[in-house]
Amino acid sequence: MKTQTTARSRICMFAIIAVIVAYSLSAPPYATAQDTVASKTRIDLLKDFVDNCILIEPGTEKFAQQFQMGRHFDSAFMLPERTVAMSQSFRISKFEMTQELYAAITGVNPSRWKGPRNSAESMSFLDAEMFCTKLAVQLRAAELIAANDGVRLPTEAEWEYCCRAGTDTLYSFGDSTSAKEDGADATSILDEYAWHTGNAAGNDPAVGMLKANPWGLFDMHGYLWEYVSDSYTVPNAANSPVPDKAVPGPTLRIIRGGSWRDHASRLTSGSRLPIPDHVSSDAIGFRCVIAQKPQP
Repeated sequence: MKTQTTARSRICMFAIIAVIVAYSLSAPPYATAQDTVASKTRIDLLKDFVDNCILIEPGTEKFAQQFQMGRHFDSAFMLPERTVAMSQSFRISKFEMTQELYAAITGVNPSRWKGPRNSAESMSFLDAEMFCTKLAVQLRAAELIAANDGVRLPTEAEWEYCCRAGTDTLYSFGDSTSAKEDGADATSILDEYAWHTGNAAGNDPAVGMLKANPWGLFDMHGYLWEYVSDSYTVPNAANSPVPDKAVPGPTLRIIRGGSWRDHASRLTSGSRLPIPDHVSSDAIGFRCVIAQKPQP
């Protein structure tokens, strides 16, 4: 068993190195906020953000208290399948973070593929966390959220719970990416919900252009991988939900959902990858959650 564990760890680490190399692309030079043309004022953008957050209430009629996490993703980075109980209500943005709001809050727009309503990309996990902190300050100052509310990245459980949206299939719309009449490589069903390598060439889409999942959340599959708040850990050899140890080296975080760079098979509700917290890519973005801050 010890030999098997060592071999598994080596395979996992080689795979992680491959991911790091793939995503350690040089980010384009930062643009100023003026390079993101937006017709709305800052307060309008703040109001739009709050208005476009959906209240998730686990344990109510629409939102189950529990769900099966970690299903339908066969990879070195897969989660062990387990039942997760959701205990806290929260609001989650129906859209990935837009460039116009990112620029309004930070003063810069690092995104490679420019467009005010395009998803913001090319920021690191650390940048995304800092953005959430700054956004919360401005929302409280404008009295758009309560004093005890915070803005943060979703936990991995919150993200997958929202991506699945009450479903237990490969994708939130079912198990198949194609209709019966499609050709061998066609993905006509997936194309209605997600930007992926098969339909995103030459596109610079705004958020929310495709169909939403059953809870009204857009682009949970594809467009951009999305940061979640959890650190990445290596599971033990028995594939237990209890982590064995943290990965040595740079701090690794988790991205979910696949992107426009990825094949349809990488866009399932269980899809996940590790990424160093300081690395950025034009295929990675995020969405925010509004929730009560933990009591001290």
